[in-house]
Amino acid sequence: MNTTHAMTTPVITNELALLETLVPLAGARLIEAGCGAAHLARELVGRHEGAEVVGIEVDDRQLAKNRANPVDRLRFERAGAESIPFADASFDGALMLKSLHHVPMPLMDQALSELARVLRPGGWLYVSEPVYAGELNELIRLFNDEGVVRAAAQAALDRAIASGLWAAAAEHRFETPVGFASFEEFEQRMMRPTFADHGIDAAMLERVRARYLPHQGPDGARFSRPMHVRLLRRTR
Repeated sequence: MNTTHAMTTPVITNELALLETLVPLAGARLIEAGCGAAHLARELVGRHEGAEVVGIEVDDRQLAKNRANPVDRLRFERAGAESIPFADASFDGALMLKSLHHVPMPLMDQALSELARVLRPGGWLYVSEPVYAGELNELIRLFNDEGVVRAAAQAALDRAIASGLWAAAAEHRFETPVGFASFEEFEQRMMRPTFADHGIDAAMLERVRARYLPHQGPDGARFSRPMHVRLLRRTR
């Protein structure tokens, strides 16, 4: 029996479509920790009547960009996940989209505890993290190796569940396409983001360029990023 097709990891181009299958969003009050540009949150409030999202972010430059592009029922505050400036039981659900591994490792447990605190009993936490695998990962780890912090993020989730504060509700793996029109775009988005300084010198730039260019075609470079989603529920 050929099981290749059955074992194929699904491709998801818009993660909101997966989130919509897991939790109710209409009328929900949500918090996104480490929201970045908040692309999913912007689409979410537009598609789900009455939904509200508060995005928290520590990068002042990104925060200013977010506030300069306001959207109804979406607001932004400066805060880290380890110290959330909201009262207990303020939200129905929480999102961490490729952000848990950016929390300093000694503060990951505290961040998950804080998110539980601001959720109502039974509230959910959707954590989406890149898997440490694939050609895009191999390219990025030349200048920013996240193997340790990504493993730490998964271990923090395991500890949170073992503590009894959270219960595992669902788990999904998928691939998402990532594209760049040119190496210059890759450099700007991945090597020189607003929230980090990777200390890239001319030699490193050329090393990464040499690894990137074989992927470049007439329509740019196309990669597939493996993702791991874990949905947790607050138990108390």
